[in-house]
Amino acid sequence: MYLAVVVLLMGVFPVAAILIESFAFHSDAGLVFLIGKWFVFWAVGMRLLLAGVRQMANPAFTADTIFGIKDKAAEVIVRELGFGNFAIGVLGAVSLLNREWVVPAAIAGGLFYGLAGALHTRNGNRNTNENIAMISDLFIFVVLALYLAATVIKAA
Repeated sequence: MYLAVVVLLMGVFPVAAILIESFAFHSDAGLVFLIGKWFVFWAVGMRLLLAGVRQMANPAFTADTIFGIKDKAAEVIVRELGFGNFAIGVLGAVSLLNREWVVPAAIAGGLFYGLAGALHTRNGNRNTNENIAMISDLFIFVVLALYLAATVIKAA
């Protein structure tokens, strides 16, 4: 279930939204903007919003299933991680309402995913779910970094 949610929110849904807006709605927005818009909305907005809600409501899932920590004391820290995920997720989700928020949401989300992915790489005893988290975090970091680089180059 975890893998399916990650693949849908961080790959299938953003790509589908880009294709739908490009071809079905004949958007005049450029491909770079559409990549930023839809990866920020789905991977930063919806993914982190859902992760944040889950971590706030059920911190044991992340502590145990992702990090392999069964100590109840870790749940307080995971719940606080949920607050951060939720806050960044809200920014990513509402960026759909104002195109000028896409870049700030890409910066915040990209930094989060890049740092989290780098931290996962340091754990040599990763379980399957942590590997999924690591790969998806680093993938989205690269997508958002390329989007931001293209945006800066285009603006120059």
